[in-house]
Amino acid sequence: GVDTDRLPEERRRGITIELGFAPLMLEGLGTVGIVDVPGHEAFVRTMLAGATGVDLALIVIAADEGVMPQTREHLSILTLLGVHSGVVALTKRDTVDDEWAALVRDDVRALLAQTPLRDAPIVETSVVSGQGIDALRAVLRERLLVLPARSAADLFRMPIDRAFTVKGTGTVVTGTVWSGTVTAQTSLRLYPLDRAVRARGVQRHGTPADFLPPGSRGAVALAGVELSDVARGGLLVEEGGWTPSRVMRADVALLDDGARPIRPREWVRLHLGTSEIGARVVAAGGPLVPGQTRGVRLVLDTPLVARAGDRFVLRLPSPPVTVGGGVVVDPSPPHRRP
Repeated sequence: GVDTDRLPEERRRGITIELGFAPLMLEGLGTVGIVDVPGHEAFVRTMLAGATGVDLALIVIAADEGVMPQTREHLSILTLLGVHSGVVALTKRDTVDDEWAALVRDDVRALLAQTPLRDAPIVETSVVSGQGIDALRAVLRERLLVLPARSAADLFRMPIDRAFTVKGTGTVVTGTVWSGTVTAQTSLRLYPLDRAVRARGVQRHGTPADFLPPGSRGAVALAGVELSDVARGGLLVEEGGWTPSRVMRADVALLDDGARPIRPREWVRLHLGTSEIGARVVAAGGPLVPGQTRGVRLVLDTPLVARAGDRFVLRLPSPPVTVGGGVVVDPSPPHRRP
């Protein structure tokens, strides 16, 4: 019931360009946060910023068009990000006959078989006739109920995906809470400014809240922060133990259908959280090739705050294509001697 396409250009072109957000009430779960990411292949960078930190993927495939190139890339990205739970909505079912719909279902099932989402249910829907909408809600509820809960005892961390100003409130940042819990009393630090900041208050889906739990969508109003100080790619964390670093050790794997190997010391674009920065992949033993996992050092062009176990995606800058990703092993390794 929410039109997440806010921009005039989105409505004129009939496509999603920016991230959209909406609440969804599900019985027994309460409010679930929905992040609507662009499907068009030209906006994969934005899709990456929205997909980070999600618990479940709702993959939308039009019955009259079937699997598209961006569908394949999005599935690869979800695999690299460690998203292992999903549901497929086969939309526009009213526009095709039963035989065509069966062919598309077979194509989708064959595609999913190569991914961790191989068991994802496929629900045929139509917003025109209402077919499958209740069934989709039920399947989403079932899938979300069995997901393990995130720990609230961890330090708070929220990659920022949007920043704006509200009259009388000031600068507000939004994001998906990766870990921990935040209240208006939590001592916070804002990166990349590396500055202590104070929260005026927190909200969930436009409603004031006492706290934001892990895994939730939320907004934090910040005191003494100008809009020019913060943007997508920033990070809001609870004070304590965070160290920006220009070098990380990581295990990297290229996609089996990657365009080509990554040469030693080659520059790529690294996507971690909502950040996108340049990174040089330093690997001993020759180029990284598809089908193998290698330990590498990532030399970053901008300091980044990360944690061991964080997942990231690597893309080539030109032509822009996803080639692989990995897991952070040491976010701030000791410097090598010259």
